[in-house]
Amino acid sequence: MDRYPPIADHGLVGDLQTAALISAQGVVDWFAAPRFDSPSIFAALLDHDHGGYFRLSPDDTPAGSRKQLYYPDTAVLVTRFLSPDGVGEVLDWMIPERSGSATDRHVLVRGVRAVRGRVRFTMECRPRFDYARAGHELDLSADGAVFRAPGTTAHLQTTFPLERDGQDAVGTVTLDAGDLAAAVLTVCDPDRPAPPQPTADALMEELWKAVDFWQGWVHRSRYRGRWPDMVNRSAITLKLLTYAPTGAPVAAATMGLPEQVGGERNWDYRYTWVRDGSLSVRALLDLGFAEEATAFTHWIRNRLLAEQERGAEEALQIMYRVDGEPILTEEILEHFEGYRGSYPVRVGNAAADQLQLDIYGEALYGLSQARHIAVQADYQGWKACARALDWLADTWDRPDEGIWETRGGRQDFTYSRIMCWAAFDRGLRMAEDFRRPADTERWTKARDAILEQVMERGWSTKDRAFVQHYGGGAVLDASLLLMPRVGFVAARDPSWLSTLDAMDRTLVSDSLVYRYDPAASPDGLRGSEGTFSLCTFLYVDALARAGRLRQARYTFEKMHTYANHVGLFAEEVGPSGEQLGNFPQAFTHLSLIMAASTLDEALDRQRDTGRAL
Repeated sequence: MDRYPPIADHGLVGDLQTAALISAQGVVDWFAAPRFDSPSIFAALLDHDHGGYFRLSPDDTPAGSRKQLYYPDTAVLVTRFLSPDGVGEVLDWMIPERSGSATDRHVLVRGVRAVRGRVRFTMECRPRFDYARAGHELDLSADGAVFRAPGTTAHLQTTFPLERDGQDAVGTVTLDAGDLAAAVLTVCDPDRPAPPQPTADALMEELWKAVDFWQGWVHRSRYRGRWPDMVNRSAITLKLLTYAPTGAPVAAATMGLPEQVGGERNWDYRYTWVRDGSLSVRALLDLGFAEEATAFTHWIRNRLLAEQERGAEEALQIMYRVDGEPILTEEILEHFEGYRGSYPVRVGNAAADQLQLDIYGEALYGLSQARHIAVQADYQGWKACARALDWLADTWDRPDEGIWETRGGRQDFTYSRIMCWAAFDRGLRMAEDFRRPADTERWTKARDAILEQVMERGWSTKDRAFVQHYGGGAVLDASLLLMPRVGFVAARDPSWLSTLDAMDRTLVSDSLVYRYDPAASPDGLRGSEGTFSLCTFLYVDALARAGRLRQARYTFEKMHTYANHVGLFAEEVGPSGEQLGNFPQAFTHLSLIMAASTLDEALDRQRDTGRAL
């Protein structure tokens, strides 16, 4: 196995409470339990020698003879190994908790079979609990292996014999065409009884239950556009990244993967950002998934009420743990070398304490769409939202750290002001639609004051463009690509078209879009970064709205070539087309859905008028 496979060389499986990354070499090199934001059990992706992994694959299969795919419209991952002697497959999936309630028990199923000829599989299970900070003891018996660590137990049950390798378990199994075998890992609290021994019939039943669950969920989508495979895969990915017990989506399944290999921009993204979560729900709402919107509406309501009850200075924190816990203390795992030497590896996220005023706009923008499919907050939820907007009416005109969580000091970011405008605009619409009590006069006054301020201070007459922050000269920012989508400016307004042209010249490289230029607007961090995939999809959305459909469609199609082999995207694309940052990234997949929907609608209108595509 490679010490550090490419970030993109992975598929994702999960049970709607946590998730695992599995490389095309059949290696689980990232898995945390019992939740997305829990300490890791396998983390070889962050330190090959110390992080731990779970390998199940043939010994000698060249890279070109390994194939990985998802069973259609599911989160069941199939890894295929081809050789002159035979063809083998590993099927990976996780078994969701049927009740949807939080549980300490999480089951990763790894089924293996020979499709043709004879295939010898080797298994290595080498867990390293608590980010490899906690030791464990192995109990090995005819019933399987039990790994006992403080507070956590992992049961490994197989249909083939196991051997001890120190405190780890290993084994081999040789299969002829048609033979099946399995390794089932169950992670749970120490006082849980051992799970029953797996049988081929029981595992096949669980497999088809998983297939039926995912296909049934996907087929509820109302998307009927030109890119169903990419849109469906993105929707499944957003669902996989959502913590079912609370409805809170995490930004990514991983932590510590670098935005620049060898650099310091290595963050923990296993938390729920108000911004990312709101836009994820908006993307799923656009596809017709109301259940997820309802759950997140309740999560936001509870966060607003909790902050008001504890007398917090701000109406919302920018991010939380999936259960709503606001404390995300950041620390460095000094014993981890990082992915390909990308140090430091951070757990927790100090940006939780930042001021980012745009989050109120994304929250209201995302949830206001729910009125079209009969999802709305209850009365107490609305009152909490109204109090937050009353508070925002007095506090919006402040410098903040902005959407990109810069650590170089606060600025008067134009995007933050625009999203405050969106918060009041959507709040006013919701008050009218739901016939709810609201200080509409106060909200209207704040909304209009923000628009006038942005037009006066966020616009550069010299450069004929909206700029990143007030007094920032000609610094452009791709977050402003959302301006026409939220309705702050018309998509074909001359001021917006000239801003789009300026972005073409300064932020776009071969259709890929940078967030901003760190050299022109220092962000307090060393090193560089790749193009931001979210921004590229927002660029497609803006181009389509501006009527530049040929450019929009070509950019969208080109962006698909940067997806990995199973349709997943990380946060960024590097200079050689490699994926960078945490993986897979919710922001990227939600923006893909948004861009596809906008582009489909624009192309349909153009087709109906009889113009050439």
